[in-house]
Amino acid sequence: MKADQKQNLNRRDFMFSASGILAGVCFGNSMSHVYVPQEQKKELAQELSGKEAQIVQESSMAKQLMDYFGRGYSCAESILMVSLNFINLSDKHVWAACGFGGGMGKKDLCGLLTGGVMGLGFAAGELEKVRNEGKKKCSGATDEYWKWWQSQVPLKCVDIRTPGTSSKVCVRLGKLAAAKVQVLIEEIKGT
Repeated sequence: MKADQKQNLNRRDFMFSASGILAGVCFGNSMSHVYVPQEQKKELAQELSGKEAQIVQESSMAKQLMDYFGRGYSCAESILMVSLNFINLSDKHVWAACGFGGGMGKKDLCGLLTGGVMGLGFAAGELEKVRNEGKKKCSGATDEYWKWWQSQVPLKCVDIRTPGTSSKVCVRLGKLAAAKVQVLIEEIKGT
């Protein structure tokens, strides 16, 4: 960590970092899910690459996202709304994501991540299966979404959209996240 960053480490990040280190020492890699602030290695892209544009073009959820994103719906609400539409559930369920936009309004865990997980949960809940089987499918999809997310960007809004960064970063990420959630919903449903 750079010297000038040491002074900016807030209490929460210190506690998460300290607990992560301690847990790693005590429990080995089994605690790899503990949050450690991610130092952004490069500026996040604002525009889709050619390959990303193709992924978005093939996803009905990704194409529909902009019908909601920035039009009275937060990031979390937008991705949940397109998930609900995709699995043919009532729009009224979007209220589940109401407090999650903008990292729960605190620039914490990104609403595109949390809203996507909610969408996976609703998809699993629609399965006509034993509850444990639905939960297992949701857990697997959530784990895959989490790993995909971490391979793309940091977990927190504050680390994704740093001061001076355009909202285009969030638009790009939202489209990609919607496409990924659609693939995972299709896997949950077995389609």
